[in-house]
Amino acid sequence: MTVPAYPSATRGAGNYLPPVPVQRRWRDTLRIWWREIDKVLLGLIVLLMVIGTIAVAAASPASADQLSTAKVSLDEFMFFKRHIVFQLMGLALMIALSFLGRDSARRVGILVGAVMLALLFVVPFVGEEKNGAKRWINVGMSLQPSEFLKPGFAIICAWILSWRLRDPGLPVVVYVTGLMGLIAALLMLQPNLGDAILFGGIWLVMVLLAGVAWQRIAVLIGAGVGALGLAYVFYDNARHRIDGFLGGGTAFDQVDLAQRTITAGGWTGTGLWLGTRKMNLPEAHTDYIFSVIGEEFGLVMCGVIVLLYCALVLRALMRLVGEDNLFALLAAAGLITQFGGQAFINIMVNLKLFPSKGMTLPLISYGGSSTLAVCFTLGLLLAITRRNPFLAREGGGLRDLIERKDNGA
Repeated sequence: MTVPAYPSATRGAGNYLPPVPVQRRWRDTLRIWWREIDKVLLGLIVLLMVIGTIAVAAASPASADQLSTAKVSLDEFMFFKRHIVFQLMGLALMIALSFLGRDSARRVGILVGAVMLALLFVVPFVGEEKNGAKRWINVGMSLQPSEFLKPGFAIICAWILSWRLRDPGLPVVVYVTGLMGLIAALLMLQPNLGDAILFGGIWLVMVLLAGVAWQRIAVLIGAGVGALGLAYVFYDNARHRIDGFLGGGTAFDQVDLAQRTITAGGWTGTGLWLGTRKMNLPEAHTDYIFSVIGEEFGLVMCGVIVLLYCALVLRALMRLVGEDNLFALLAAAGLITQFGGQAFINIMVNLKLFPSKGMTLPLISYGGSSTLAVCFTLGLLLAITRRNPFLAREGGGLRDLIERKDNGA
């Protein structure tokens, strides 16, 4: 005889089933989470966070010294202490989000994306100005809406592109392209060209994976290149950064100093807190922390960090092999593109291969909203890539779309 699952259904039947204790329910939830989570992916994330904590400890004295004045002397480990708090908050947020199911993760991503898009509209009017740019809103802490909009954008685009499964005639590419164009325009007002380019990269990867014809992709890429050309001609921020990088100026001086700092320690580095070039490096604890790592821990450690980023990206992509759910495939690909793209851009700037972008190194650089936003991204990624190893994959997603395309739908 099957025992009913709920006590209310058994009353009066003589076989009352007592309620399951809360502690036992939490234990079962944790057991299920531990079985389904990608432990390798989680381990790589935590390892990069540990490296980031040590790196910020190395860079904190340099940044504190530059911000100190004759009247105010900052604690040289101020940024390190704050970073530990933000890292712990970010880790808690990431773990909490990783407990979500795919549907819940989609709803959270869409909600956060919509709220941050609305805030992006008001940033030019009420935002805080730092270094000539208005990108932050003061909500008790400096919140940069574009940082949280990145994962929200990936989730929203994946959701819209997956509508093709229900109606292949919907112009979903037009929808996501229009959304990307709107966000890029709002970012250019701040100005924030670096994030605008990153959003474009996320959009391109997701549109390619959605199965759009290559002819349309070529047209869209051509339009993007044309837009960059127009930005150089008519957008002062883009022109000044590119000209400054190629022909000298403040932007060139910063990336040149970063490149000199990263090679100053040789292969093995000078040792923790023994670097000297970092003391003249602007934003040593954020934008140029990779250079600080190169000086104090050596080029070998820089190579290890690059390999860890590559391993994390590849591990996330491996989880998508054979994935039948189109939304999960696109969302996870968009999220890991955002993460990997940001790391790539930051490292290239430090190597003097890109103009300065004002973009942090994810999981390693100091930051409040940026650290929480990266952990928010990875929490959604862990939730979407969760998999029950004893059950078959969900069907009807990507396979359905391929069959429709083969049949001429």
